[in-house]
Amino acid sequence: MEIAYDEQGLVPVVVQDWRTGEVLTLAYANEEAVRRTRDSGQLHLWSRSRQEQWHKGATSGNVQYVKALRLDCDGDALLALVEPAGPACHTGERTCFHNGELEPPAPHEALPRLERTLEQRKQERPQGSYTVELLDDPPRIGAKVEEEAEEVARAAREETDARVDEEAADVLYHLTVLLHSRDRSLTDAEEVLNGRRR
Repeated sequence: MEIAYDEQGLVPVVVQDWRTGEVLTLAYANEEAVRRTRDSGQLHLWSRSRQEQWHKGATSGNVQYVKALRLDCDGDALLALVEPAGPACHTGERTCFHNGELEPPAPHEALPRLERTLEQRKQERPQGSYTVELLDDPPRIGAKVEEEAEEVARAAREETDARVDEEAADVLYHLTVLLHSRDRSLTDAEEVLNGRRR
């Protein structure tokens, strides 16, 4: 399918994090920006305010490596799936969508936020942090994953749906800590799942 540019020769581009699924920004591209993106593997756009080509991150260093470009059903909008090298927003925020109704967080935001918190704990190592205690004791993390897996299985057999949800959340937390203790992430496991679909 060909891209259907508007009367100004532009197409809206929704920029989404390849690993987390979080929407980072909405921008525009013209035919040259799309060509440069495909040629370089980094996101190029058209700045409507400056009326010029724009290599995302060229001045800040926060480039966005493009993993895939997808078209919507009409061909008049692009989805750029990217691996960002830093914040997407000129304000320094991870995403440009950091204003408005932020609470409650959307369910899909929970695991990416958890992974960022774990990395922060790993780097800053705050006193009294349960996560830091686990990271410092790898055998304990494995034991906690086993314990929580048994608890969710027991809840599924004997308890309410709410208890199943709570115990499943405990499994996800401890499993994510275990992965980060090995310098792995949920994405690494998700890529294995994707590979199994083939």
